[in-house]
Amino acid sequence: MRTFVDRERELQALEREYAREESSFVVVYGRRRVGKTELISRFIRDKRALYYLATEEPELQNLESFQAVAADFLQSDLLRSARITRWEDIFRELAQSCDSTHERAVIVIDEFQYLGKANPAYPSVFQRIWDTMLKDANVMLVLCGSLISLMKDQVLSEESPLYGRRTAQIRMGQIPFSHYREFLPGRSTRELVERYAVTGGVPKYIELFEDQDDIFAAISANILDRNGFLYDEPNFLLQREVPDVGTYFALIRAIAGGAHRPNEISRAFGMKQTSLNKYLKTLIELDVLERQVPVTESDPDKSKKSLYFIKDNFLQFWFRFLLPNLSYLETGRTAAVEKRIREHFVDGHVAFVYEDVCRDRLWDMADSGMLGFIPERIGRWWSGDTEIDVAGLSVGEGRAVWGECKFWKDPVGINVLRDLEDKVARVPWKKGERQDVFALFSVSGFTDALRELAAERDDVLLVDDGEHDRPVGPSSPHGFSSETLAAMDDVATGENLFGPYRTVRDAMAALDEE
Repeated sequence: MRTFVDRERELQALEREYAREESSFVVVYGRRRVGKTELISRFIRDKRALYYLATEEPELQNLESFQAVAADFLQSDLLRSARITRWEDIFRELAQSCDSTHERAVIVIDEFQYLGKANPAYPSVFQRIWDTMLKDANVMLVLCGSLISLMKDQVLSEESPLYGRRTAQIRMGQIPFSHYREFLPGRSTRELVERYAVTGGVPKYIELFEDQDDIFAAISANILDRNGFLYDEPNFLLQREVPDVGTYFALIRAIAGGAHRPNEISRAFGMKQTSLNKYLKTLIELDVLERQVPVTESDPDKSKKSLYFIKDNFLQFWFRFLLPNLSYLETGRTAAVEKRIREHFVDGHVAFVYEDVCRDRLWDMADSGMLGFIPERIGRWWSGDTEIDVAGLSVGEGRAVWGECKFWKDPVGINVLRDLEDKVARVPWKKGERQDVFALFSVSGFTDALRELAAERDDVLLVDDGEHDRPVGPSSPHGFSSETLAAMDDVATGENLFGPYRTVRDAMAALDEE
């Protein structure tokens, strides 16, 4: 993919490390295809750099390959022809060369974990190399890896010989939805959310959907086809991270099927609840799952109201639609699976992803001054069968925003606002003393009656993600339609809702000037 999106902070972190007066040791890690190598390539393209990609070959083959790369970097025929059996000999040459020049050298070892996998003692070997050769050289070392569990064991954990050596670490995550339009400019928010619901923020996945106008055709070609790029992707992601892929697959499938409480998961999974925690913890560390509690919980870590959700949109889609239908796909009967996906794609998947998108957007709305306060927590709220999609709380100010997110074909009406108000009235948090704001998010706009009602109130926000929504770009990074802005401006009555700004337009203008 030609587009390089939303990695400014990571690039800045690497540049800061490069500018250090002393040597630096940076660890970059994250799941496959998330853009680690592209980030490093961008960083080193104008620098004196050695880049080596480790492989799953035995250690000797990696040593020989690294020797050849180092010889090219140093332009040393002597190193190229020497018979070398120790890593230390190569790094000694590199360290001496780096000290002899004024320009700092960047040494990158990508997929570092394969070296430790081939030789469990390799982290100890590399500790000695760093301590005796590279630490005092004019070098920036970057170790990169895509197997999170191995990178933690070999480099980041307290048990690793390399523990305490790093000067910085970057864990690469997926691209947030707020930057998704930069990959696929010109598409409506509805189209973007539908694609995001399948690809998540993984650049490689997004690239596969870039030129397809029909999302179901893209799903069929890239995921349902047995030769498709993503058909067996979850196996590739998990088989090297966990010892028993089948067990973890069964757990994820249970959650994808609607089991979110620990007791529900254990029943669907067929395992005692006391034995479940280690599996859940592992999947959370791998960014596959996330634990949620009601946003009003005062001590989230100790809350017994935990729900577990699949954090990765692609994995949620795959386990929801593909895994239960593999028998059909393996026998070539894709039409039946395509039909099921079409029937349940929005209500069974996209609508829930849209809620996540709206929760993330609430932070942006708070930062821009639209809420009139800065929430300390944003999430969901539920109690029994009652659930509120989006909620943001300021404990110190006693203020709250409550929202519903509707990925519907038709405009949202007053009934949705009334239903939200009824649910909020049942929330016990600071009841009777808090200030509430109601936010409604819709991909199909709002009825005239709701717009008129919102214009009469200063505690209602309408966020319109309809087909006419305002494009996101340098002059308009916020994703609100002109109608939404006008409606919000009508609602604004002073500093109560938009902080120091009289209208949303004023807030937007101030942000754009920054």
